[in-house]
Amino acid sequence: METSVNQTKPMAAKTSRGKGGTAWSVANLLTYGRIAAVPAVAACLFGIAVLEGGLWLRWLALAIYIAAAVTDWLDGWVARAYAQFSKLGRMLDPIADKLLVSSCLLMLAADGTIRGWALWAAIIILCREILVSGLREYLAELRVSVPVTNLAKWKTGMQLVAVGFLIAGDAGDVILPYTSLIGLSLLWISAVLTLYTGYDYFRAGSKHLVE
Repeated sequence: METSVNQTKPMAAKTSRGKGGTAWSVANLLTYGRIAAVPAVAACLFGIAVLEGGLWLRWLALAIYIAAAVTDWLDGWVARAYAQFSKLGRMLDPIADKLLVSSCLLMLAADGTIRGWALWAAIIILCREILVSGLREYLAELRVSVPVTNLAKWKTGMQLVAVGFLIAGDAGDVILPYTSLIGLSLLWISAVLTLYTGYDYFRAGSKHLVE
């Protein structure tokens, strides 16, 4: 998928579109909730990995995680439906996704759900997110915007689903056999999409890096 890079005009950007685009709009509150869910999910997985808690912690972690993942779709829908777009929301939305996925990957590696060769898939995902974030920050200083592609959105969705299966892990295997294996397979698919979309972003911004 071809990604376009647009030069933004210094005075053209508006803080929001519509009266609802404030820091305390419903769309932004949903994003705040997703960020708040990060330590809660991490605490549950920590209880499993370090404190040797029961499988009920996996179900609690999964319930919180699913609620947080739903807000990833819901905040965008609310923003579009009620014109609650804002610079703050555009900044925090991808950050919330990265915090949620990254913290879960680290805790799942700690409890052994992600191990062996699957660790490389997690490393690919984490490294790509750091590199692309750095690229975006650099290009932002040049007032260059790198739009999010549809494939990148699919990548994020695939990551969220993969992590959900992995959080269920052993507890999910009791109900749905091969839950962990499905999660690991989806994680590798996510890693491949992550590599491609990362290359796509760097290709789009390469001419600005050279300049």
